Amino acid sequence: MTYFTDFKISEPIKKAIQDMGFEEPSPIQEKAIPAILEGGDVIGQAQTGTGKTAAFGIPVVDKVTNEPYIQALILTPTRELAIQVSGELQKLSVHKRIRTLPIYGGQSIGHQIRALKQGVHVIIGTPGRILDHLRRKTLKLDRVHTVVLDEADEMLDMGFVEDIETILGQVNTERQTLLFSATMPHAIRKLSRKYMSHPKTLTINKGEVTAPLIEQRYFKVLERNKVDSLCRIIDSDDVELGILFCRTKKGVAELTEALQARGYLADGLHGDLSQAQRDVVMKKFRDSSIEFLIATDVAARGIDVQNVSHVINYDIPQDPESYVHRIGRTGRAGRTGLALTLVTPREMKHLRSIEQEIKMSIPSHAVPTLEEVVEKQQNSWKKLVIDTIQSKEEDKELFGPLVEELLASYPAEDIVRALLKLQFSTESSTDEPGYQFGETGGAPGMIRFFINVGRNVKLTPKILSDEISRLVGIPVQSIGRIDIFENFTFVDVPEESAPFVYEALRYSRINGARINLEPAKPRPKRTNRNNTTSR
Repeated sequence: MTYFTDFKISEPIKKAIQDMGFEEPSPIQEKAIPAILEGGDVIGQAQTGTGKTAAFGIPVVDKVTNEPYIQALILTPTRELAIQVSGELQKLSVHKRIRTLPIYGGQSIGHQIRALKQGVHVIIGTPGRILDHLRRKTLKLDRVHTVVLDEADEMLDMGFVEDIETILGQVNTERQTLLFSATMPHAIRKLSRKYMSHPKTLTINKGEVTAPLIEQRYFKVLERNKVDSLCRIIDSDDVELGILFCRTKKGVAELTEALQARGYLADGLHGDLSQAQRDVVMKKFRDSSIEFLIATDVAARGIDVQNVSHVINYDIPQDPESYVHRIGRTGRAGRTGLALTLVTPREMKHLRSIEQEIKMSIPSHAVPTLEEVVEKQQNSWKKLVIDTIQSKEEDKELFGPLVEELLASYPAEDIVRALLKLQFSTESSTDEPGYQFGETGGAPGMIRFFINVGRNVKLTPKILSDEISRLVGIPVQSIGRIDIFENFTFVDVPEESAPFVYEALRYSRINGARINLEPAKPRPKRTNRNNTTSR
């Protein structure tokens, strides 16, 4: 087992990784970090969501000093990825005095020039804007020691190959070049042969699901209601023993506290626990003193409990291999296990990549309604109330005056009903919409979205509806009216699916074109026959 502490990186970087809550590297990180630290050129073939940003970010930030010049250049295909990578590098360099700067089109070039004059160590940018600065001579790359081409295949698909070659021609020739790509088409191999020196190629092996007794489901949830959605899911299912996986130690601590506060028998397991503390938690889990064990991937290593009925991915795992490893902890000894995954709108594409790698489709289930939870919990609540009635006498004395006051003013049935309602009130927030799209002019029960491309990118109703269905996990038949014009499109989607459509499609790509999606504006009402309507 490899930990980040095993890598030959400086203490400030190790401290930053610890602050971020990460313990065990993903497969691409485990392979790439030592290879990059050796100093040679590296090609990493890995999908988005496998942790590749940290795979190159950790050794890059470790190598950069606080000398006042640009030492590393990271090229990305889009401004969104540039911003994301910059944010990750800022977290990794929090204990080092180095500055990172994202450079991309759409932002004031004057602002970028001023920031460059103040001194920057790492540049993360799109090829077009980087080239613009080079032409203006506001950017010097002659002392850069590391160049990273991130999502190289997408950059080539977007027509950046000439820009990339021009940029690489102006970078210090005595450099380390790192190339990361999901696929390795001929154009990528040609680029690597021309600009890289004897690169070491790293490929992540794809996982296969080998546990036929595991039933898999996923639930679409909004981030703001994630804990409440989880509570409804576990309240409506018969959980004997469940392992809940979080991405970080901090996540384990927060979820453990949240579930304990709601009265669940749960405890957390993470890398900061001593062996004695770990043994105590595991003993409680094995003898069923607790129902839920909350853990990170690394903390769950070595756990072999035969009667785990549920594995729940509270945070979607960062790679398909981790997903397969997690869900394999249920469905043992000939028993049928259940693997549940909570997926937020931003994670839908990541779920699709996991499905692609494990070569199967994971069915979607709706988060149970409040009514379904109450119906399921009636018997257990009845027993709990009876046990409480038969509890200690001092409790009766403590609440006696309040009980008498309430009974003097209200019927007993109304008081009992109100108390039961209060128990479930914390979960009712799950019904609150995460977005207020307002009036969009869609059909009843539908939200109408505007998309900034149309027939100009050969968009058809079938292509659009298939893409929405694939990314969001809704049936094609549920998608409403689609109006495609030359340069823009309107589409109606079910109201309950609208947040997921919005998160999954905005700034995505259809037919190779990057799109922007936003709520449509309703058409103004006609005041007479001569008026026309427009968006």
